[in-house]
Amino acid sequence: MKYLRPLTFSSLLLVFSVAASAGDWAQFRGPGGAGVSDETGLPLTWSSEENLIWKTSLPGYGASSPIVVGDKILVTCYSGYGLDIENPGDQTELTLHLVCYDRASGEALWNKPLEPRLPDQDYQRFLPEHGYASGTPASDGKSVYAFLGRSGVLAFDLDGNKLWNVDVGSNTHIFGSANSPLLVDGYVIVNASVESGSLVALEKDSGKEVWRADGIEDSWNTPTLVTLSSGQKELVVNTSGKILSFDPQTGDLLWNCESAETYICPSVVVHDETIYAIGGRGDEVVGVKAGGRGDITETHRLWVAEESSNVPSPVYHEGYLYWVNDDGMAHCVDVTTGDTVYKKRVDGAGKTYASAILADGRLYVVTCQNGTFVLDARPEFKVLAHNEFAEDDSVFNASPAVSDSQLIIRSDKFLYCIGNQAN
Repeated sequence: MKYLRPLTFSSLLLVFSVAASAGDWAQFRGPGGAGVSDETGLPLTWSSEENLIWKTSLPGYGASSPIVVGDKILVTCYSGYGLDIENPGDQTELTLHLVCYDRASGEALWNKPLEPRLPDQDYQRFLPEHGYASGTPASDGKSVYAFLGRSGVLAFDLDGNKLWNVDVGSNTHIFGSANSPLLVDGYVIVNASVESGSLVALEKDSGKEVWRADGIEDSWNTPTLVTLSSGQKELVVNTSGKILSFDPQTGDLLWNCESAETYICPSVVVHDETIYAIGGRGDEVVGVKAGGRGDITETHRLWVAEESSNVPSPVYHEGYLYWVNDDGMAHCVDVTTGDTVYKKRVDGAGKTYASAILADGRLYVVTCQNGTFVLDARPEFKVLAHNEFAEDDSVFNASPAVSDSQLIIRSDKFLYCIGNQAN
């Protein structure tokens, strides 16, 4: 069943795409959290013998994505506990890491072991799916910020000097913690749904709390910033039952819109002031026009479609939403109508937790243990390539970073730089 509210002709004429500038990929899913790069010349195929620029070992496991800031790559990891489901070890040995690598060579520049705030959730049930380092760092080019669940939000300069550490809540969950920080003007904003049921804004320079918005329920997604044509900014996060929009400067609630009554992992994406949100296991995708006030379900919700993605987030491209869900099912939805264009299984993909990245007219989809599939970014399902590192049998949970026509991909064991060696 699909519900449709017609779009106006003027809204269809407004076209705008969020794309990464060359070089940096400084937050979860790149600029705007959109998972989109305007770079070209990326490799279609690779292996241990083809188009592998460098490979380097990581000091621990993690589901967080790497970010690229100038000549540095930064990523979080964990070690000492929770590396083996059969023998997880002693939680008091758990160590968190923020690690920095040289962008050109993959050489480790610094590794900051961080003492966690214990006790955390034991390594059982859903924790083995992603572990204790799932939030992707964010950087403004001067400092780097990491959200490590009940261990708090930490800030470092790019030389690895610790600036501050702030507690945003002490609760834990059997799903663990997974959200990434978002930098808005002078603030670091984190979705601490697990830790305190709130969005929290901190001053970037000091870590001082500026505002806190409560009522963030069952939300494992990273907030997204929407900038309206008027210049006004909205901070949007999807929660169980409601998509919520806040003023990023004050934390005041601007509007809410009904959404799936379930826990929410996928982050929303934005195009032309329209928000697209997937409701996880709620089998619901919605298109919502930003800029309203109060309950905008009847006035700004454009359509509702019955499709789902329990973990991965979508990308927008030329009038369509694309994603591959956690079961390895590729989707394409027309954003004008909410109609499903295709829904096809990616043969051999299996479990997929990383979100697709759009670059060079292709969708790069990293699966947990069956390599990376490259799909054609057109409303016609086509697998262009399937790439694997046969010697790496660990888990790949992270979304790739795109930088200088290369892909930066991490597994539990290694960090890879992939590029066209013929270029």
